[in-house]
Amino acid sequence: MKHAADFHAIDPSDDLATDTVELAPGEAKEIEILARRISDCLGHLPLHHPDLIEAVEVEAGRLPAAVAGALARYREHGTGSGVLLLKGLPVDEPLPPTPENGAHPGAWTDLAISTVTELMVMSRLGAVIAYADEKAGRLVQDVCPVRGAETRQENTGSRLLELHTEDGFHPHKPAFIGLSCLRQDHEGSALTVAGSIRAVLPVLPAETVEVLRRPLFRIRLSSSFTGGGVSRYSPLIPVLSGPRDDPEMCVDFHAMESFDERGTRALNLLRDHLLQALIGVAMEPGDLLIVDNRVAVHGRTGFVPRHDGRDRWLRRCFAVTDIRASRGSRPPGSRVHEPL
Repeated sequence: MKHAADFHAIDPSDDLATDTVELAPGEAKEIEILARRISDCLGHLPLHHPDLIEAVEVEAGRLPAAVAGALARYREHGTGSGVLLLKGLPVDEPLPPTPENGAHPGAWTDLAISTVTELMVMSRLGAVIAYADEKAGRLVQDVCPVRGAETRQENTGSRLLELHTEDGFHPHKPAFIGLSCLRQDHEGSALTVAGSIRAVLPVLPAETVEVLRRPLFRIRLSSSFTGGGVSRYSPLIPVLSGPRDDPEMCVDFHAMESFDERGTRALNLLRDHLLQALIGVAMEPGDLLIVDNRVAVHGRTGFVPRHDGRDRWLRRCFAVTDIRASRGSRPPGSRVHEPL
């Protein structure tokens, strides 16, 4: 297995150029007006309120054609890289300080433009959802470094974040993850990286693919889902599933294990190949990187936070393609999954 430090050799990839949509200033202004309309009319409601979510979905139908078209194609066909990058989206000005404890302490309307913009974009891909176990069940979550959590393999850390399927242990994991950038890290060196099974399937040995299709693997639940208590694990699952020529992938190279030597070898070989196929994005304010969580893993190279209110600040949102599938694990009318 390659050492995690290999991530640091990744440069921002030109391979993402064909999977990038750069908005014109006029298009960004159109989106800002839509977001402002919702904030002005419904800013008194909590972000998860059904009336507000409905308004977001209605206004999402008015996104500029270039953006809406790219999202429609991505929703149906995906991309070879497993990601779609939107650049030039509107960002709130001035920005408050980067949260010190990993969550913006004020009202969602403090970041009304960025918040509603991300919700509208993600609503074109599916139904936005959240988890009560994670980030207090917020539909739009803050991702920023927290003092004392530097080495944690979670979004509050600042060291290398290993490649993983988001919440791969959850029976209703997200189909899409939206990561929007409000503030870049000080050096501009932190890369959000991603790798798709579509990029490596042609070079994986057939016997490795067969092993990865067997339910020989389990994922340890994130500490946010266990309260830091006794370790809990998913049921045994396959890494690859679905059509042989275009499978889905669920893997976590930090928290997944196999009790079968063949499974361990296959997992290591998969990671080796994914490391060779990674794309990296040095995210800038106004960027929204969308990861297809069904086929791509993602991670992040390390960076050095200063805890000065100007640290790297992303915001995260999840979407699923079939909201009804999880109706038994959510309160009626809620988009927030109950604790596992």
